[in-house]
Amino acid sequence: MATLLLVTLYEYSPLFYIAVVSLCFLVTAAIVLGWFGFDVPVFLLSHEDSESTVSTPEKLMVQETNPFSLALGSGPACVSDGVLLKPCCLEPCVLSCFWGCEVGALQDVLRTHQQNLRLTSPQHFLEALHHRFHYHQTFYIHSEDEKECHTCIPADQRITDFGPLPRKHYPLVAVLTLAETEARNLYNIVANVIVIHVPDGKYNLSARILFQYLLTSQGYMHELKPLFMSAEGSGEPAGEQMERSPDRGESDWSEEMGRNCVVCQNAAVNRVLLPCRHACVCDSCMLHFQHCPICRAFVLESFSLRPTLQI
Repeated sequence: MATLLLVTLYEYSPLFYIAVVSLCFLVTAAIVLGWFGFDVPVFLLSHEDSESTVSTPEKLMVQETNPFSLALGSGPACVSDGVLLKPCCLEPCVLSCFWGCEVGALQDVLRTHQQNLRLTSPQHFLEALHHRFHYHQTFYIHSEDEKECHTCIPADQRITDFGPLPRKHYPLVAVLTLAETEARNLYNIVANVIVIHVPDGKYNLSARILFQYLLTSQGYMHELKPLFMSAEGSGEPAGEQMERSPDRGESDWSEEMGRNCVVCQNAAVNRVLLPCRHACVCDSCMLHFQHCPICRAFVLESFSLRPTLQI
């Protein structure tokens, strides 16, 4: 029957016959590639195929209480005038500022923490750096105190820049550690290491946090990375909005981000896609996608922002 149909099509129009055979070949190839796990264009997938797509594995997350928080303060920042830092801690802590810290020295410190020596106090960091920095300054931060701390290199050192790119020194490395020994036994996270760029005469990029590392009491190191969220009614990223309003509670955050799934526009965003880290879809829409709706990156894993209620 199929042969008779193809012969009839060829007699009717050879060009139409070639087009039909080519289309059948493309659809068949797409189905075969899909079975073997290869990526195929979305328009070649039928509705039934998209519904039966293998779900993206969920990454198991562990909830940890982070006692440290640090943000750049208000006002301009530069090497000659210094920078304002705004720490906020759940327990009394010590803010250690290392100006001109060597890149290699900081990497050695982080490796040291992971290998054998646990760096849990300001003295530990000071000794581990072996004075491979230009200037050191410390501040005592009271519990939940949000006052801004001004740190600056003394003018008599006459340091106006940290050399051309690529640099061997970070402009500023800030380290937050718990001040009381008893508090270190209450939290798994014992230190927060923040690498900050401060503009100078040779590299005038605005001040910003480059990296953040959390050190645990077991010797692990975790890098803090931002999540990318859409900000409804505003042209700026959601992360910047949250940074400017640190006093908002969890309920306020949930209300603002509650109904902005980029697919259905009806349910709450509750899925963070990895490795692109876009938080843009709800739990239901996540079941129908293998690519991020924002950047089209392939989704390897995902995790929930809030626990899903089981009814």
